[in-house]
Amino acid sequence: MCGLVGVFDLKGNSVYSSLIKTMTKQIAHRGPDSEGYYVKDNIGLGHRRLAILDTSDKGTQPMSSKDGVWTIVFNGCIYNFSELKKELKTKGHTFISQTDTEVICEGLAEYGEVFFEKLNGMFAIAAWNESTQELFLSRDRFGVKPLYYWFNGNILCFSSEIKAIIKHPDYKIDVDLDALNEYFTFQNVFSFNTLFNGITMLPPANTVKIDRSSTYVKHNSWWDFDFSNTDENMSFEFAESETKRLFKQAVNRQMIADVPVGSYLSGGMDSGSITAVASKKVNRLSTFTCGFDMSEATGREANFDERKDAELMANHFKTEHFEQVMNAGDLKWSLPRVVYHLEDLRVGMSYPNYYISRLASKFVKVCLQGTGGDELYGGYPWRYYRIFDSLNQREFFDQYYGFWQRLVPSQDKKQLFTKKVFSKINIDAPKDTFERVFTFNKRLKFDNPEDHINNSLYFEIKTFLPGLLLVGDKLSMANGLEERFPFLDNDLVDFAMKVPVKHKLGNLKKEIEKIDENIGKKKAVYRQFDDGKNVLRKAMEDFIPKKIIERKKQGFSAPDESWYRGENAEYVKEL
Repeated sequence: MCGLVGVFDLKGNSVYSSLIKTMTKQIAHRGPDSEGYYVKDNIGLGHRRLAILDTSDKGTQPMSSKDGVWTIVFNGCIYNFSELKKELKTKGHTFISQTDTEVICEGLAEYGEVFFEKLNGMFAIAAWNESTQELFLSRDRFGVKPLYYWFNGNILCFSSEIKAIIKHPDYKIDVDLDALNEYFTFQNVFSFNTLFNGITMLPPANTVKIDRSSTYVKHNSWWDFDFSNTDENMSFEFAESETKRLFKQAVNRQMIADVPVGSYLSGGMDSGSITAVASKKVNRLSTFTCGFDMSEATGREANFDERKDAELMANHFKTEHFEQVMNAGDLKWSLPRVVYHLEDLRVGMSYPNYYISRLASKFVKVCLQGTGGDELYGGYPWRYYRIFDSLNQREFFDQYYGFWQRLVPSQDKKQLFTKKVFSKINIDAPKDTFERVFTFNKRLKFDNPEDHINNSLYFEIKTFLPGLLLVGDKLSMANGLEERFPFLDNDLVDFAMKVPVKHKLGNLKKEIEKIDENIGKKKAVYRQFDDGKNVLRKAMEDFIPKKIIERKKQGFSAPDESWYRGENAEYVKEL
């Protein structure tokens, strides 16, 4: 929902409305329904609206609190806004709309910036306090909605997308070599740098305050994932029933909208379970699947098309089902558009996401997505078992780093980069960045296999998941579509972190015994497993066909290897 921009001149110089309008125009695709501006002296805010809740003009942004103190621009959706609204009404606040935006305004008027921590939802918010002349930027717990900023000591410029910031006349485009080095190491960026020099992504669950005296942007984290405090006495039956209850609650919460809501439907368990619950709330739910022309696919890629299983579930839940079939030639048409909207490269090929969101946007404005279930409930067991036999923290780091070094090994980077660039990069910096993800959290332990797996879950949810969410946001908003993630509901996440590893991974006990037997031999465990998400699979049995529950884990990916060697070979050479 929506996109925002802003400029704050700390030296007191006037911000021109023409600049705010130019910046806002760059993100028009994020909000095709309306636009709005707030420009006063040295602060300027711009907004593009994708109207989801209360589609009337009462939801137009920027929006101010009744007392005139707070003015905000907001991107996202607050799923507990009705409960917060009731609470604020008891404190004397009045409301004229049915929007979550108005609840944020009045919540800030009542509680100040700590109100951000009460929100259950996805959000990126810029809030200006007229009384104190302070600007606050805040992001949701999980980082679903992006928020970038650039600060040169005098001017703070921020936006939902980088393309708006680079329109500021004082910003000079250059590449961030540290981020580039990270990307070519991990096929991702684990820090909060971007490929655009000086432009930073605000971390999730952070609120920053900037005023005229600020000399830098200090990140203030108010929440973090914690898998280190599991309830080892929790029974499997309780874990199953509570997961089921909280999952249904999350899906129902995220159905709130005054526009049509649909769901992606792959052949997998997560999207299938979401569809199962959502289809009971909406008659003739619209569902969407992206399939692939498999005539040129070979080897393991021959099974990448998920349409058959998706059609099975669509028929089972009686949804109105739509399919997009991609072929090798679709890469060439889409890639320039994908790069333009992504801006900052993350987690591999993602052009199928562009096509499926483009299809969904023709029928609905909101689409439910299954991302998050794997990261919370252990959906990648073949990754965790790679570090299962680590004896200590150092061994854990070395083994896991070797797995996540996805693209170019350090020893080969001299062949990749030019001499000039190679002389400016620190070859070892990505390893330091990798380790900081763990050492930043002082609660992590490295004493036993369960600790190692929980640390893996923590790492992936802090690095890999944000990459998936960034791709999801950018490529859905490119088509004026809002994606929502029921697995990333505050209550469900809080519970999932307490579920012990033994309920998530079915082969845990067997693997521990095997490693105990070979502890002196230091044998690595590199095998394929399909035992992840055990308790989630059991919880979803009431929702979806058994065939889907027992299906092997498969990511959403086109048969690129086959296509690159076939029809796209010339296109790759051309590039």
